[in-house]
Amino acid sequence: MEIRDRNGLTEQEFLESYNPGDYERPSLTADIAVFSLSTSETKLLLIRRGNHPCLGRWALPGGFVESGESAEEAAGRELEEETGLSNTELAPVGLYSKPGRDPRTWIVSQAFAATVPAEQIAAAHAGDDAASLCWVKIVTERSGFRIRIYFSAGDTAFSVLLELEGKKVKVLEGEEELAFDHAQIIADAMITAGLL
Repeated sequence: MEIRDRNGLTEQEFLESYNPGDYERPSLTADIAVFSLSTSETKLLLIRRGNHPCLGRWALPGGFVESGESAEEAAGRELEEETGLSNTELAPVGLYSKPGRDPRTWIVSQAFAATVPAEQIAAAHAGDDAASLCWVKIVTERSGFRIRIYFSAGDTAFSVLLELEGKKVKVLEGEEELAFDHAQIIADAMITAGLL
């Protein structure tokens, strides 16, 4: 006995009449927060964007998911293309879909976190559409429910102010140094990695 829906269609009949163009579809990207941990300091890998949008701003490595690959596969591929790092274990951080998060169009990002040994820092290099690459030192300062994250490396120095709201964190200021909503992704990745 074939199962029919309320319109009297079998699954095969439904699929034959289904039109994917009836629904607007977002693009999907993968972003990766890569941390290097040592006993003395924590560093985060950032790239300087070499293309519009957000040209010249700091960003997490990442890019578009291609047809036939999962978001995790895309994250691994993009990480290798943009930084030269490969075979890195990725932990899911979250899905970012806030309208307007990317000025190009409706783009949803699956974010991941990874940690690499300090000795892998030297192996990373800028590639693909990254203008440059930098391991920035991270220092956190906590005051009640507020946390300030300081990022520094050479002549690069900026900070992001966060506020804890239960198990979530909200970015209050400092987003202008980073592309898209990467300040939020970094904060969430730090929680995932046990750094906040």
